[in-house]
Amino acid sequence: MRAITDSVTMTRRQIRHIWRYPTLVLTFAAVPVVFLLLFVYVFGGAMGAGLGAGRAAYVGFLVPGIMVTTIVGAAQGTAISVATDMTEGIIARFKTMAIARVSVLTGHVLGALAQTFLAVAVVMVVALLIGFRPAASVAGWAGVVGVLAMFTFAITWLSVALAMVSRNVATASNLPMPLMVLPFLGSGFVPAESMPGPLRWFAEHQPVTPVIETLRALLAGRPAGPELVEAAVWSAGIALAGYLWARRLYNR
Repeated sequence: MRAITDSVTMTRRQIRHIWRYPTLVLTFAAVPVVFLLLFVYVFGGAMGAGLGAGRAAYVGFLVPGIMVTTIVGAAQGTAISVATDMTEGIIARFKTMAIARVSVLTGHVLGALAQTFLAVAVVMVVALLIGFRPAASVAGWAGVVGVLAMFTFAITWLSVALAMVSRNVATASNLPMPLMVLPFLGSGFVPAESMPGPLRWFAEHQPVTPVIETLRALLAGRPAGPELVEAAVWSAGIALAGYLWARRLYNR
């Protein structure tokens, strides 16, 4: 019970940070929104023609990849937040208090979940304004939220571990950056089938592609296929590895 209570307290601390600095959410959403507008209005005609459809259809193809890009981009903010706590002395103060040790990292993770969902909501509003028209049912939207939460939870724990292994905030801000490349090397912006052999193999066997394909199916009103199971396995593996790594580093 103490661990739960202390985790709620630490989560409230992170929510207050979000409330105090709302520009962070806009910052995390800004890059995905720029990508969305760039690919729709600059490359959308050619991309849509390549898919055998128009610009409007390409918007529906693109939005799931942009949502995942938002999640992996927000991981950088999580790493910076954790590294700031680790280097500015607040952790030393927490060690002198009668609080559950796990609550500090749990508060960061739950706060990052809220912050990331706010950024995804901003991206979704912009997508709707430029013509995105999802066909998902109520159950489909519930599935979308569940998949986003599952993948965000996994990436957040990984970013916490990357922050813990960093010696300063600058390093922590750079380590999660390679995650931003994964949607581009997956099916986020073009079909994986259009890629050359080795790159296509990588696109089909990396963690973000099944997440994107699951979101794409649910938003289009189609049932999620085997990609949902693959996305769940990837997310569970990343979350477990990130949690165990972060806990080991924090305890040490």
